[in-house]
Amino acid sequence: MKQEYTITVYTENQIGLLNRIAMMFSRRKINIESLNTSPSEIEGIHRFTIVIHEAEEVVKKLVRQIEKQVEVLKAYYNTNDEIVWQELALYKVSTDKVIEDVKVERLLRKYGARAVVIRKDYTVFETSGHREEINNLIDALAPLGLIEFVRSARVAIINASKGFYEKLKEFEAEEPGEVLVENEFLDKQNEVFSL
Repeated sequence: MKQEYTITVYTENQIGLLNRIAMMFSRRKINIESLNTSPSEIEGIHRFTIVIHEAEEVVKKLVRQIEKQVEVLKAYYNTNDEIVWQELALYKVSTDKVIEDVKVERLLRKYGARAVVIRKDYTVFETSGHREEINNLIDALAPLGLIEFVRSARVAIINASKGFYEKLKEFEAEEPGEVLVENEFLDKQNEVFSL
């Protein structure tokens, strides 16, 4: 059964990696609902947040394939219940409409919108939340003179996790093993590698 999944990928910041990852989705005919890239909590490491609507088996295979990329350090997939997530939206509304119509001002207050630009001809409001909340405000503002709208990609943090940074520190703290393991076939080259 298909459902919404958020894929989080920690990578080195390499040119062309975004294109290679996007190709993995397009080859499988998987539509990317939302894509965000940003620096992570670790210097030099970037974080991709990708939202798709797909079956879990497909998502598992896709995440394993993504992890095979040399620059990818780790990839996770989560359902919406396993993450904290938000999207940001900007709404452009006629300033005259905001001043004249009390309904517009009440709506904006109800949805926690705040003005980020106020000009004579238009006002831009900003709000954040889940997609449904953002879409509800679009629907409410549309008949009242919504001029323009844009929504960001999802940003998400995994609930039950110490975070990738902690895991990386644990890995770096591990001492290399004391025992040196020799290749058991090293002294049998003629038997093993004969042409």
